[in-house]
Amino acid sequence: MSENRHRVVKMVQELLLDDHDEGQITAALINEKIDEVLTLRPRWGEGLDRQVVIDELIRRFSVWVGEDATLSNEVGHEPWLNAARKRDWRYWQRYQEWSESRLPAAAIEALDRATDSVLGQLEDPQREGPWDRRGLVVGHVQSGKTGNYTGLICKAADAGYKIIIVLAGIHNNLRSQTQMRLDEGFLGYETRPISDELRIIGVGEIDRDASIRPNSGTDRTESGDFNARASRLAISPEQRPWLFVVKKNKTILERLNKWIRTHVADAKNPETGRPLVTHLPLMVIDDEADNASVDTGEVVFDEAGNPDPEHQPTAINKLIRRILHNFQRSAYVGYTATPFANIFIHERGKTREEGPDLFPESFIVSLAAPSNYVGPARVFGLRRGEGLDGLPLVKPVSDFATDDGKAGWMPVGHRNGHVPLFGGEDVLPLSLQEAVDGFILACAARNLRGQAGRHSSMLVHVTRFNSVQQVVRAQIDAYVLDLRQRLRSRIGHEEVLGRLQTLWTSDFEPTTAKVALADPDTAALEPLDWDDVEAELAEVLADIEVRMINGTAKDALDYADRGGAPLKVIAVGGDKLARGLTLEGLTTSYFLRASKMYDTLMQMGRWFGYRPGYIDLCRLYTTSELIDWFRHIADAAEELREEFDVMAATGATPRDYGLKVQSHPVLLVTSRLKMRTARELFLSFSGHVLETVVLHTDRTKLANNLRQARSLLEELGPAPSGGKIERERPGGMQTWQGALWDAAPASAVIDFFRGYSTHPDAMKVNSALIAEFIESMNVVGELTQWTIAVIGGGEGGAVMLTSDLTVSALVRKRNEGSSGYTIGRLLSPRDEAIDLSKSAWEAALAMSQKAWRADPGRMEKSEEPTAPNGPSVREIRGRGAEGVPAHPERGLLLIYAITPEKGGDGIDGEPVIAVGVSFPGSRAGRKVSYKVNNVAWELDYGASE
Repeated sequence: MSENRHRVVKMVQELLLDDHDEGQITAALINEKIDEVLTLRPRWGEGLDRQVVIDELIRRFSVWVGEDATLSNEVGHEPWLNAARKRDWRYWQRYQEWSESRLPAAAIEALDRATDSVLGQLEDPQREGPWDRRGLVVGHVQSGKTGNYTGLICKAADAGYKIIIVLAGIHNNLRSQTQMRLDEGFLGYETRPISDELRIIGVGEIDRDASIRPNSGTDRTESGDFNARASRLAISPEQRPWLFVVKKNKTILERLNKWIRTHVADAKNPETGRPLVTHLPLMVIDDEADNASVDTGEVVFDEAGNPDPEHQPTAINKLIRRILHNFQRSAYVGYTATPFANIFIHERGKTREEGPDLFPESFIVSLAAPSNYVGPARVFGLRRGEGLDGLPLVKPVSDFATDDGKAGWMPVGHRNGHVPLFGGEDVLPLSLQEAVDGFILACAARNLRGQAGRHSSMLVHVTRFNSVQQVVRAQIDAYVLDLRQRLRSRIGHEEVLGRLQTLWTSDFEPTTAKVALADPDTAALEPLDWDDVEAELAEVLADIEVRMINGTAKDALDYADRGGAPLKVIAVGGDKLARGLTLEGLTTSYFLRASKMYDTLMQMGRWFGYRPGYIDLCRLYTTSELIDWFRHIADAAEELREEFDVMAATGATPRDYGLKVQSHPVLLVTSRLKMRTARELFLSFSGHVLETVVLHTDRTKLANNLRQARSLLEELGPAPSGGKIERERPGGMQTWQGALWDAAPASAVIDFFRGYSTHPDAMKVNSALIAEFIESMNVVGELTQWTIAVIGGGEGGAVMLTSDLTVSALVRKRNEGSSGYTIGRLLSPRDEAIDLSKSAWEAALAMSQKAWRADPGRMEKSEEPTAPNGPSVREIRGRGAEGVPAHPERGLLLIYAITPEKGGDGIDGEPVIAVGVSFPGSRAGRKVSYKVNNVAWELDYGASE
């Protein structure tokens, strides 16, 4: 966006906020306000595209942000943050004002609330010590965590925190990018190692007062980390706050620790003689806190649960903890979108030299995302509620290797020095050619939508080896050069234009129409004409550059140092493409599985974020395997957030959440991705639902599962409900086609699961584990009686289960791009509440409404729930509520006959028997052991760390 456009948008937004009474923001009203601004500042109208300003402001005023949820532990904490304390906060004031030209007003309000909430959980920096607060902020992937902690840093500096250390990834490119953003958002000037002239930028242009200008011990260049020169710095308590943006690197952190002990410490610990800083309060921000910061070494605990005080933590963890331990008054805030590893830190882990481990014992905050955030839920869909269809932007690819994955352009297990050839030639596979074509078309369409002044990026991630990346870069470069020359010379261009037009009409036009149904931004756009798109192609191709991303600061610097000129770049990267590095305007991505599944998935995560006015042009090309895995991870993250919401509503602490999550069946997914020290998991299914969504296609296994279902139902006897199930609900009766048995013995369910075969890729649903868990709960008098329901009423063929029970199979389509028969959601929340009485149903609904958070980054609907969600159903069933008895002895087994096609009878003539199991909440604390087959996993996917 040009500087003039920034200014006009900011001023018009302020006028609309001042004058507007929450009525409709219309194009005519915005036009009127633009006229007012240009009357005062006629020069700002030079080259201004009014329509782009109008589109941007309509988009901004349609954005809304929900509430954050918090778990906190107030022990030892003294509340301190109030309006009076914030009255003269200049760092925050200028950051807020600077952000107004870039963010919707609703997002700025949400940022103000969220940063107040986090800062208020920390200690007042003016409070005399000693004190130590540690917390975790869980954001959504690529949802603006940097903007959030920049706001927090501004407020912390205003409040009196004097040393602020930001731990920014493990590569120079991310560290440099973070430094540049903090230069703009906090420091107000461009950090350079030697500069004759201070260049004022960002917030410095809002308030140029040199008396509040913060100091920086690091700069934005390749060698700008905390180096030997910086380690000679001397500071005193009278000076302005100091900022250090450092990598999670052993040498850097050792140097920083030494500097703190020798140049900053003003006292010694009376017991140990250790140097101690008592006069300067410290705040540490740990970006991507689950990466490199967690102690992955095995800690030994004695019988009382106390850790070995001589334990040697892993290097980065040890050094971060020592930095905190050097200060009498300290605050640690981790930021991550994937908190799985952080929650496994033992809350009592402590060593003599390092002090406590980094468990977020003081608070965990779950940030809401704005309604314009595009996250995994919107891209892939979720198996939650009634299910949520993803946007049609994901394209499965398979032509990069042979069917067995051992040969071809990019074999799965290729080595360093591999030469990628497609069909024996030094060219790209057809799928990557199409991806590049799609990126060219997306750039042309963005130009026509008034976004020519913004960066556009494509990411290609196919190998971790630099030597192979160089060949891929050369192949893409040659492909782009060929297109550029053909269109420029108009020789041999007909075939190219024909191919691009076919892709536009067969993919882009119908996709935009589909996305418009779910996305109001897209619905408001005018359809583009092919002739106009074609006219942009030569210019787009002239601008495109193909680059390697190799982890240096230059990767990040190029966006900032272009002098406002937009970058159109195809970035080829591997493992060095650091987590968290933002590729501006990322539109097209092409991913194959690299060395470590977890790292690849997290890098795929950068595909999420904000795509205002061009989400319909975005594409993700990847393998069926990675699509399946990302759906699993999206579901896992969503389950943990749902659990979080319920616990936040009941006033739980971070420790309560940690204990709950450490036995969560979600770990059957996440442990295989990042096992840390876990070799054996102890799982509890209490309060959870399990459902088979990955199903067999093998005829023998299908026949076995049908036989097990028939055997169970015959043992239960004639269906008591005569083909129809009814339940009283507020406002009337709910009905199902099928049959329901109350108070079935646990032994029948255990026998069923001992015989039923779950798919090995089903992750969480393991029939042997389920049987074992039910048996262990029977020992303490729980899960002894079962409600068993067969649910029919679908549009599939008739399936006879017993002589007196025939049901119509449900139709569940295969997930696009998935391998085998993988479906989205099996059971609905309505089904899961089938055993609840009317009063229990109402209590579960009340709990759902209390726990509800309007978080549009996760959910498509903002209305308060009108039916109970799964966690509340299970909680009320097991633990009861006022006037509703608890029934921890009651489990629920739901049996479905399903088919992938309407009118079909299954796969190869065999009905597919799928099951859902809903376990009541429990206080029994029983768990079952699950051994992780670590050796087999590492052979297939490489070591987890």
